[in-house]
Amino acid sequence: MGYLILKALITGILVVAISEIGKRWSLFAAILASLPLTTILAFIWMYTDTKDTLKIRELSYGVFWMVLPSLAFFLVFPAILKSGVRFYPALAVSSLCTALFYAIYLKTLTVFGIRI
Repeated sequence: MGYLILKALITGILVVAISEIGKRWSLFAAILASLPLTTILAFIWMYTDTKDTLKIRELSYGVFWMVLPSLAFFLVFPAILKSGVRFYPALAVSSLCTALFYAIYLKTLTVFGIRI
């Protein structure tokens, strides 16, 4: 149980650090947030827990293909905010748009024979 708490603390500290840095230096926070730190932590936690490099390799492959549709959020969200929509509704609409983009993207990948 202590290990699980340690993993949550380290991961949480990373998110809090980025949000705090973002209050002063948005570019630096954006650079940190854009790094695959969460994915790297997930790889570390998975390897530490399972030593299963096949699962990590499969996850890495999936992450590679899922980066593109995740970028839709970062285009839609600021556009909605700029149009005057409040934060939480903009967040919800952006998330729904991104989920829709994921669905379309996954369908498109299958057309080209790419399986994740």
